[in-house]
Amino acid sequence: MNLDFTPEEQAFRDEVRAFIAENYPKHLGDVGLREDLSREDFLAWHNILGEKGWSVPAWPVEYGGTGWTPTQRYIWSEENARVNAVMPLPFGVSMVGPVIYTFGNEEQKAKHLPGIRSGDVWWCQGYSEPGAGSDLASLKTTAVRDGDHYVINGQKTWTTLAQYADWGFFLCRTDTDAAKPQEGISFILVDMKTPGVEVKPIKLLDGGHEVNETWLTDVRVPVENLVGEENKGWTYAKFLLAHERSGIAGVARSKRGVEKLREIAANEMVDGEPLIEDFEFARKVSQLEIDLAALEITELRTLAGEQAGKGPGPESSILKIKGTEIQQRLTELTLEAVGSYAAPYYHSVANDDGSNEYPVGPDYSAHAAETYFNMRKTSIYGGSNEIQRNIITKMILGL
Repeated sequence: MNLDFTPEEQAFRDEVRAFIAENYPKHLGDVGLREDLSREDFLAWHNILGEKGWSVPAWPVEYGGTGWTPTQRYIWSEENARVNAVMPLPFGVSMVGPVIYTFGNEEQKAKHLPGIRSGDVWWCQGYSEPGAGSDLASLKTTAVRDGDHYVINGQKTWTTLAQYADWGFFLCRTDTDAAKPQEGISFILVDMKTPGVEVKPIKLLDGGHEVNETWLTDVRVPVENLVGEENKGWTYAKFLLAHERSGIAGVARSKRGVEKLREIAANEMVDGEPLIEDFEFARKVSQLEIDLAALEITELRTLAGEQAGKGPGPESSILKIKGTEIQQRLTELTLEAVGSYAAPYYHSVANDDGSNEYPVGPDYSAHAAETYFNMRKTSIYGGSNEIQRNIITKMILGL
């Protein structure tokens, strides 16, 4: 594989970098934690990209995609990672959007795809339940046909940012007597303003409100909101998860994270020497960079396969496993580099008279602990890494 960029690709990078420099919302800056962002903050860059026609680069051209090559899409992700841009949320762009344009009917495409592209419609995901996480097929939420409607009852959990959502896509059991649990599930779109939908916050240990539990009580949803065929939702769910797992790898952002880690380690002193010159610490950073380079090549191969018409397969599980492991190791090394300044919630101290506060430690230490703890979830969501290893064993090794 030739990893050198052509003159045309270099020109594309220059174009992208200039566009970001001129148009990325200045008030977003270099954001810290997601819970610090408002709905408007999350959508600001998405709205701008929607107007430009760059919000859904991976979509087919006929549905609003850019027609970029895999290399151009890779460059695009690198340039956004370089400024730590708040990218369009995946629930619409990377998850339900591809399901709708692949399996939905023409009416569903016309109704939902424009709002996803523009960022005008916020989506959330209704998959996991209190007793159905990694074992998703055991979900209990039911959708019972009643004339021209489904009546949905059940509970979903970990519905990320559902407090802002206009629409949600839900897996519901439409056949309780199916021979296999996977065979009785349907994929249904739900207007979150429908009576009977209740979103309740799940407060995290740091006080943040990123995830929710969603209750559905006698929620009447038009049958026209069923995507594809009834009881075929498991097929669509697996398709969606393959796209999600490919995106979870986060190679470009991890590369930027390693750069920041090296900057931190160059400023942190141990026994009078920069931490980055400590042999053991430098060894761990170098090993991380080697693993990240291997993951980068795997991601490029996957993108090339998609460009050739091959949807993400078991390689998406490889990307998910290694990508999340690298993200976690990166936050662990950052925590190690920052040292005692990473003490949770110890960011600032009030003056004796209580008039104002002054920071404790360097700026880069402010969110090190929260980021470390928040990133523990990455090896679980999108299908736990243990499940991904089972998928790889079955699909690649045939066991």
